[in-house]
Amino acid sequence: MLFFTQCFGAVLDLIHLRFQHYKAKRVFSAAGQLVCVVNPTHSLKYVSNRHAVGQTSTEQGSLHSHHPLETVHDPQLIPCICPLFSCQWEGHVEVVVSHLRQTHRINILHGAEIVFLATDMHLPAPTDWIIMHSCLGHHFLLVLRKLEKYEGHPQFFATMMLIGTPTQADNFTYRLELNRNQRRLKWEATPRSVLECVDSVISDGDCLVLNTSLAQLFSDNGSLAIGIAITASKVHAAEAEM
Repeated sequence: MLFFTQCFGAVLDLIHLRFQHYKAKRVFSAAGQLVCVVNPTHSLKYVSNRHAVGQTSTEQGSLHSHHPLETVHDPQLIPCICPLFSCQWEGHVEVVVSHLRQTHRINILHGAEIVFLATDMHLPAPTDWIIMHSCLGHHFLLVLRKLEKYEGHPQFFATMMLIGTPTQADNFTYRLELNRNQRRLKWEATPRSVLECVDSVISDGDCLVLNTSLAQLFSDNGSLAIGIAITASKVHAAEAEM
């Protein structure tokens, strides 16, 4: 009976996912836009950080009696940028994409214009919806996060970050657009580099910010569709043609 219940639950989840994808394709197919259905993931980073803080405090007493160890750190190495886990991985920016795909199973969507369909918006915070976006010869990381900055008042934060340097990021502009029931909301900005922390971008509010009531205006049966478009600056486009 337990096996049957688990299998039946998995089938229902699959049917629900297919239904969400069908609805999205029906809505956006007329515009010729590629739709990506993204399921939510509860962030384990906060839990891991709390455990790490507790472990550090208990180990400090034993560390006082030892001489400090000197380590040489490569300044070109960056930590894992996945906002879901406290990952200890470090590497060069050129291999960040392969690390996110292979270790954290983050999918890549191709195309200059796509629709990011986040499901199950009702789930409690903290919750993340994440996808990688490949276009114009670069990879971008889209993060949608449900977070309670103030207790009892959840908000949604959406940002696009370039997997590259800040100088490279300045060559692009991204646009996030919500469009439903004769209402339209747009956010346009220069993407930040992943060398800057996603948490810092969200805490600074340098992103699209929605409160719960506003998110509900643009959602459909618990799913939020965000249109994404990325363009290159004229200078960068001219250099690419040369």
